[in-house]
Amino acid sequence: MQLSSRKAPTPDQSLEILVSGGTFMMGSDHHYPEERPAHPVIVGDFWIDAFPVTNRQFGAFVEATGYVTVAERTPDPKDYPGALPHMLRVGSLVFEQPRQPLTSRNSAQWWNFVFGANWRQPYGPGQKTPPRPDHPVVQVAYEDAQAYAAWAGKELPTEAEWEFAARGGLEGAEFAWGDELMPGNRPMANTWHGLFPVHNSLADGFARTSPVGSFPANGYGLYDMIGNVWEWTCDFWTTRHPEAATKPCCIPRNPRTAAREESYDERHPSLRIPRRVLKGGSHLCAPNYCRRYRPAARHPQPEDSATTHIGFRCVRRAEPLER
Repeated sequence: MQLSSRKAPTPDQSLEILVSGGTFMMGSDHHYPEERPAHPVIVGDFWIDAFPVTNRQFGAFVEATGYVTVAERTPDPKDYPGALPHMLRVGSLVFEQPRQPLTSRNSAQWWNFVFGANWRQPYGPGQKTPPRPDHPVVQVAYEDAQAYAAWAGKELPTEAEWEFAARGGLEGAEFAWGDELMPGNRPMANTWHGLFPVHNSLADGFARTSPVGSFPANGYGLYDMIGNVWEWTCDFWTTRHPEAATKPCCIPRNPRTAAREESYDERHPSLRIPRRVLKGGSHLCAPNYCRRYRPAARHPQPEDSATTHIGFRCVRRAEPLER
């Protein structure tokens, strides 16, 4: 449950911001291996949602179209060879703070597959209150985000577009707002404060998601690019970035990763579920466990997976991407 008494703003959730394209250094050489190498990239002009898509907006889409999300559909056994039959039911992943000492760093100690959990009841059928309208929608798989974007006449951003927008014009800065995580001890995003996953001090006022726009916008006027919820991009996952171009003429323009075959999880060769790049971190990112509350950070997520900490926002481009 949300533990903050802070009054949420009432932003125009349909607001789009025009981001003028340019060249920037994508990635980082100073953190996780998958962020390397930092390399120059050119992106064109695009409009991007100022806020993540909210429960109110997603609900309007579902009401207008009758759309049924991935988490609300019974899994096809053909897609999950070796799965226990009793697990092939509607549901999704829910974060639950451990109540006992941890025995390892195995995330199964705090992530549980909850039958009946979906965007309407993110934490499962026992949830006492409906999702708050101004919070980002969660429990949406990649297909769900794509379907909403198409209905809205938009698309999902590429990883390069998302990172360029998140930086807000601060070339080389550690965070979307500068080089300090909490300047003046002020929380700049909804992240985990304390020892993850056993203790959260709630220094930012929120135990789970927060109303969109609860924290300052970046230099482009975009909210929640860092923290609150991870966000889907349309790029397939890669374990590292390409090498930097050696000549200005060869800098990639509007790049996207289309290597579907390379996105599969090598740890589970029988599961042929492509993975996409998530960006931005979430309310579960903490200094002791996941320092991915930075524009350069990235994370793989299977297309079919919906969780309590993944959402999305959309873009409209001034020029189409090459397919």
